[in-house]
This record gives sequence, structure tokens and C-alpha cells, in this order.
Amino acid sequence: MAKNGLARIGHEPDAFEDFYRRHVEAVSRFVARRVADPHTAADLTADVFLAVIDSAHTYSPSAGTEIGWLYGVARNVLAGERRRAAREHHTTGRVAGRRLLDADDIARLEERIDAESAGRRTYEALSALPKGTQAVLELIAVDGLTVTEAAAALGIRPVTARVRLHRARKLIKEISPAPALAYAKE
Repeated sequence: MAKNGLARIGHEPDAFEDFYRRHVEAVSRFVARRVADPHTAADLTADVFLAVIDSAHTYSPSAGTEIGWLYGVARNVLAGERRRAAREHHTTGRVAGRRLLDADDIARLEERIDAESAGRRTYEALSALPKGTQAVLELIAVDGLTVTEAAAALGIRPVTARVRLHRARKLIKEISPAPALAYAKE
């Protein structure tokens, strides 16, 4: 077997299907915490897995877990979508071009978006923090990654992630005590 088992998903449909089934719920929750529109959530979830097919060969187990790497891919897809939407909004004054979903798809995505509303509110509250600090805290406190997994998702060293997490906790404590953020998995 190749050093990077994920590299197979680009050319072996069964390997991709297995990876997709293992991670689609996590990716869907990740996206639903960050967007409120079911059409956009469905499109971005699909885009994440398309990006995975293109970049699976870049995964290195020594750099972190699959989920940490996958959340890094998802963050990049979401950042790309935000840039695209900002450009479109700037040029046209509104976002358009949504693909059609059937009523069941919309209902399921609305339920997921509603279920993730607390996470989305937390994510919005974190926007006052510096971007690097915000990203570490978001991946650990909102998405449930370990410090090491968050570091891998962001392409930074674990010690850097720990320093940023410490700074985030300190800033949040100044605003309001947050016991849920007191402990992070190592």
C-alpha cells in the first residue's frame, strides 16, 4: 500500500466512497456551523469532497489525522467561497445562481442548520479575535479537534496552536468566563 492511503481516492471510486461515507456527516456539520443557507451548505459540502479528490495525494499521516487534514481542506473551500461571494456581491450587489434542491433536501439542511445555530453563533462571536487565534479556537472549541489536529488543519506547529489557544482563552476570559473552553483535548 502507498505511503499515503488517501491518494487512492483520486482514482479508485470505492476508496473515495468509503472516505465520503466516513466523513460526510462531519463535513456537513462543519459547513452548517458556518453558513445559514441550505443550498450553499449542500454546494459547499460537495465542493469539499471535490477538493479532496484533487488534493488527497497531499495528505501526510505524519502531519496529522485525516479529520484535521479534511477540516483544513474544508476551511480552504469555505474561504474560497467567501472570496468568490464577496467578489460577486461587489459586482452584482447580490448573490445569485443557486441550484435547485427538492423539498426533502431543503428540510434536512434547514434542520441541520438549525441544529448548528449555537455553533454558528459561537463562530460569529469569535470574529472579534485575531484571525490566527480565532481559527485555532474555532477548530478546537467548535469543531472538536485536538490541538494537534487543529495545528495540522492550519498548517502550523502544535506549539503555535497551543500559544494561540492560550491567548484566545485569556481574551475570552476577559469578556466572560467560558468553562466550555477551559479544556482542549491534546
